[in-house]
This record gives sequence, C-alpha cells and structure tokens, in this order.
Amino acid sequence: MIYNFRMVSDEVPNFRREIEIDADATFADLKNAICDSVNYDKNQMSSFFICADNWEKEKEITLEDMGSDSDQDVYLMEDSYLSDFIEDEGQHLMFTFDYMTDRSFFLEMKEIITRKNLMDPVCTLAVGNPPAQVVDIDMFDPEPVKKGKEAADLNVDELDESFYGSEEFNEDEFDEDAFGEMPLDE
Repeated sequence: MIYNFRMVSDEVPNFRREIEIDADATFADLKNAICDSVNYDKNQMSSFFICADNWEKEKEITLEDMGSDSDQDVYLMEDSYLSDFIEDEGQHLMFTFDYMTDRSFFLEMKEIITRKNLMDPVCTLAVGNPPAQVVDIDMFDPEPVKKGKEAADLNVDELDESFYGSEEFNEDEFDEDAFGEMPLDE
C-alpha cells in the first residue's frame, strides 16, 4: 500500500510538495524524503505531530528521545511505522523542522494506493521554493512581532505565531486547482 502526502507551508505562498511512500515505511523514511525534496539537512532536530482535523497536535513522533519528564509516550521516527499512525485519507500531520522558531510544514494524506508497494519514497510534485530551514534569530526583523523594539531587546518568550509558523493556515493550500499540476521535469 502506498500513501500520497501533500505538503504545504504557511510561510511561502505557492509552495507544495507531494510525496509517495510505502505504508510500511518509518517516519524516519518520510522525514528523509521531505528533507530531500526541499534540500534540508536531515540531521536537524525535527518531529512529526499527528493532528486532529483542526490541526491540533495530538501525538509527537520525534527524531530523538530528549528525555522529557512527561508522562506521555515517546515515539521515535526510526521505530514508528506510518501504517501504525495513519489510518485514513485526509489525516493531518505537521512536520516541525525548526524547533527554535516552531516552524513546520503541514501534511495531508491525500490518497491511499492499494495493491502496490514502493521500495523508496519519491517526490512526485515540486512547486515553489521552500522556506529556509533555519532562521538566524539575530538577523530577524522584529517589526512584525513588537513595533519599535530593537532585535537585541527582543525576548524569545514574546514570540508568537506572527513570528514564524502558525498552527492555522488556509485549507485551500491543499487544493490542487490553486497550483495546477506541474511535473517535476519543468
């Protein structure tokens, strides 16, 4: 069985990737496919979040166990299989690729292709340029966050969703008609 994921960003308009991956692959395999599709460093700390329909984070699947004191279960990417967490078309996931600023890609499982298997994940559609993987907080213009504050005075605790990344975005970003189909070769 093959899963087809559509991925968008709330930071960059007209950005989209589609990735097909075998249902028996791990979240580490999906992370690597995502990083390959956007030319990101695969060794940066990252996590997937299984989300409710309203994008509320429910379960975290992380690259490494950070030894949190939480009473929640710790799921590691290399030990967690997609088919154990993804049940239906329309399932929402977030892939947090920048922990410092809580920046993420939004994924939706668009299609289940039955009776087929896939040895390696493949990016089947690439539209637009991805956001930078890491933002230099010293170079960031604080204007959208706090008017009149100098960057040196900016308290990281004051950063909110207007800084970078939001847990909400326009659902139309998953609409194929908004982008049109553009093959990878063009």
